[in-house]
Amino acid sequence: MIGYSNIAAIDHASDDDLVLQNIGLVNRIARHLAARLPASVDFDDLLQSGMVGLLEAANNFDMTKGASFETYAGIRIRGAMLDDIRKHDWTPRSVHQKYRQVMEAIKTIEGETGESAAAADIASKLNISMNDYHKILADSAGSRLFSLEETLDEQSSYTSVPASKTAIPDQELFDSQFRELLAKAISQLPERERMVLSLYYERELNLKEIGAVLEVSESRVCQIHGQALLRLRGTISDR
Repeated sequence: MIGYSNIAAIDHASDDDLVLQNIGLVNRIARHLAARLPASVDFDDLLQSGMVGLLEAANNFDMTKGASFETYAGIRIRGAMLDDIRKHDWTPRSVHQKYRQVMEAIKTIEGETGESAAAADIASKLNISMNDYHKILADSAGSRLFSLEETLDEQSSYTSVPASKTAIPDQELFDSQFRELLAKAISQLPERERMVLSLYYERELNLKEIGAVLEVSESRVCQIHGQALLRLRGTISDR
């Protein structure tokens, strides 16, 4: 008969195997996120928080429930990374406040006109100069505010994801509940904003490369990108 201590040892060994077999998954998810987050986010920090997520996944995974460990672990790993990023957001409160003011101005203008708000109209609504408006976008772009990961505002911190056959999100940027909404919101963006998002998130070009494609400066691409995400946040927050 196998004693309790022996069963515990076997379970522990199984957990260790799961961790060792999926270290590469942590690296892949960290690189996937790092490509879309500000340069201020340290890659090693992502790896460290991802390993914590992997260990938790290995400890909590129930193989009898029929779910894939890689899918289950991927959610826990990515969630742990995003939680850590949120905890270390040093963006000044003034940047958050101005960002919200811009988003509200966009929503108001577009609600009144039924058309996409132009930068000049947004600046006028806020009673600020175009230079000040562009500075707000630049300040926000230097923080985690303009990560599409944050724009979608993950539906949970993935701390209680079921290890079962119940439908759960995949490891892509968008979970299934947001795909239709996000696609519709993006389709309503001005053409240039749609193109920037496509080149940045689908083609994975950096801002300089996108500028070369559109024949504009890197700072201009940053402004277009930021304004597009403000529109998306406003649209999604209304649903």
